[in-house]
Amino acid sequence: MSDIAKRFEANPLLSPADLKASSEGLLITCLLNPGVFQFENKTWLIVRVAERPEQQADVISFPILTPTGTKIMEIPKDDPALIATDARVISYHGVDYLTTLSHLRLLCSDDGVHFYEPEGYTSLYGEGMLQSFGIEDCRVTQIDNKYYLTFTAVSDSGVGVGMRTTTNWKEFESHGMIIPPHNKDCAIFEEKINGKYYALHRPSSVDIGGNYIWIAESPDAIHWGNHKCIVKTREESWDNARVGAGCAPIKTAQGWLEIYHGANKLHQYCLGAFLLDLNDPSKVLARTEEPIMVPTAPYELTGFFGNVVFTNGHTVNGDTITMYYGASDEFVCGATLSIKEIFSLLKYDHA
Repeated sequence: MSDIAKRFEANPLLSPADLKASSEGLLITCLLNPGVFQFENKTWLIVRVAERPEQQADVISFPILTPTGTKIMEIPKDDPALIATDARVISYHGVDYLTTLSHLRLLCSDDGVHFYEPEGYTSLYGEGMLQSFGIEDCRVTQIDNKYYLTFTAVSDSGVGVGMRTTTNWKEFESHGMIIPPHNKDCAIFEEKINGKYYALHRPSSVDIGGNYIWIAESPDAIHWGNHKCIVKTREESWDNARVGAGCAPIKTAQGWLEIYHGANKLHQYCLGAFLLDLNDPSKVLARTEEPIMVPTAPYELTGFFGNVVFTNGHTVNGDTITMYYGASDEFVCGATLSIKEIFSLLKYDHA
């Protein structure tokens, strides 16, 4: 499989040990999948920070949010009602829980490589029972002077898309859950098309259909409709198990260029690309057959959940995409991609 990404020599840019936990008694287990934006002449990341208590030999412990604060759940590993075969999700008495609780942390950089937590900015935490298992994988879209933050909201009721907006990154307006479970990977386009907002998203199906990329439109970026399925998994390909959007598509003269993630049935996550029509983004014009980025570096192959490269944030300068991505569900890394090189790999007779 091909790989055209040029990784930063400084990778990983951020590791769990680089940040402090949000509260005493918790440890940062993973840094994942940052949203990216430009603000006050700096590059900013809004990083998913996943935390849990230090693990004991005979007990699985994890935090959840409750109306009165954070609660630590503890379950003996030998409890017959416990199913703990996945590092990320466990089941107890038929209820699924995440092994970590995630919030969103703001970091900025003057050079796009060295990031730090600035003073005067707060972290974002889950709010209400529909975010009681945390908020994850934020994508940031700027339209005019407003930033739209779409993120995965997790609770025992399911996984859906939440949204908050801001103009100054210090005050936020919450819009609740804008797409209900089961849904994630929501990326809003960075401009209106024919007077409408557009967004990519990914419903999840366990029975009929599959984990495909859809598109929706809206008059106000809050109420979404006219949903259409546009990109599906491919049975004999690297993306045969699930596909999902990265961040907002890049506007080019040829169409809207989207970098997306795909996973195979062995849970290896790679990145590919597809091209949408400029005036009707529900039309897919082209798609890469081979991935444009494959887990190959040591920090991408091993970690909390190895064999993963996953992006939902980048900046664009001319032909260069500076992409920030999560590696092995533990580290934040950077790489550059050439738009021209991606276009050379697009196939207009795509499946």
